[in-house]
Amino acid sequence: MLQSLTKINFLLSISARSFSLQMNSSKRFKRIAPKRNKSVRLSQSCNDSERCANKSSKSVIVRTRTTPRHNQTLPQPKLKIQSSLVSDPCFRDTTILPHDFFQIDALDLAPRLLGKFLRRDDVVLQITEVEAYRPNDSACHGRFGITPRTAPVFGPGGNAYVYLCYGLHTMLNVVADKEGVGAAVLIRACAPVCGLETIQQRRGQQTEKPILLTGPGKVGQALGISTEWSYHPLYTPGGLELLDGPEPDKILIGPRVGIEYALPEHVNALWRFAIADTPWISAPKNTLRPP
Repeated sequence: MLQSLTKINFLLSISARSFSLQMNSSKRFKRIAPKRNKSVRLSQSCNDSERCANKSSKSVIVRTRTTPRHNQTLPQPKLKIQSSLVSDPCFRDTTILPHDFFQIDALDLAPRLLGKFLRRDDVVLQITEVEAYRPNDSACHGRFGITPRTAPVFGPGGNAYVYLCYGLHTMLNVVADKEGVGAAVLIRACAPVCGLETIQQRRGQQTEKPILLTGPGKVGQALGISTEWSYHPLYTPGGLELLDGPEPDKILIGPRVGIEYALPEHVNALWRFAIADTPWISAPKNTLRPP
C-alpha cells in the first residue's frame, strides 16, 4: 500500500513538472511573439517612410522643374526696321519728284537719286546705291539701238525701264535725260522704310538684315514689279512713285558691277554711287571709296 502511494506521488510530480515546462515555454513564446510583431511594424514603418521620402523627393523634383519657368525670359517682340537715313517721314506730305528733275545726264542724275524714296502701295524704300549708264556706253542697253526690249530706255527722263536679267531678276532703272537719248540709272540697293512684312513676303525671306534689299533684283522683287512697268512715269501719282528725300552727307563711288564685257574705259569708270556709312549696300563693297 505504501509503495502504491509513493508511485502515485512520483507520477503526480512528473505531470506537474511537465505542465510547468509547457507553461514556461508558452510564456516565452508569447513574450517573443510581440517582439517579432514589433519588428514587422518597424520594417513596415520604414517602408512607409521610404515611400514618403520618395514622394517628397519627387515633389522636390517637380518644384525644381517649375521654379525656372517663373524666372524664364519671355521672347521679346521683334523691332520694326527703321532706316537710319530717315526719321519717321510723313509720306502723305512728301513731294513727288517733278518731271524736270530727271531731264539731265545719267551721270548727274545718279548721285541725286541717293536718299530719295520709291513707293508702291504700302512699301516705301530709300535708295542707297545706284549705277549710271550713258549714251555711247558699251555697258548700256542703249548700245543696241531701239529694239522691243530696249525701247523704254529711249523714252523721256523719269520713266521706268524694267528688264529681266538672266530671265529671272527684275531690274528697275530710272530713265535719264531727254527722250531719244538712251540713258538710265540702275537702282542697285535700297533700305526698307515702310511695309517690311510685304517686302519679306515678296522676297520670301523673314529677315531684317541688309541681304533683304542689297541687289537690283531684290529691289525689283520687293516692289513687286515686272517688265510691264516699263514706260511708267515715276513723276505722276499712283502706281510706282519717286519721292523727294534727304541728301546724304557723304557718298562713295566705284566701278560698276558685272560689266566685264564692256570696253576697259567703261569697266573702270567710277559710275557707281552709294551712301556712305550704311550697311544697305550690295557687294562688292571693297571697290567703293570716297570721291
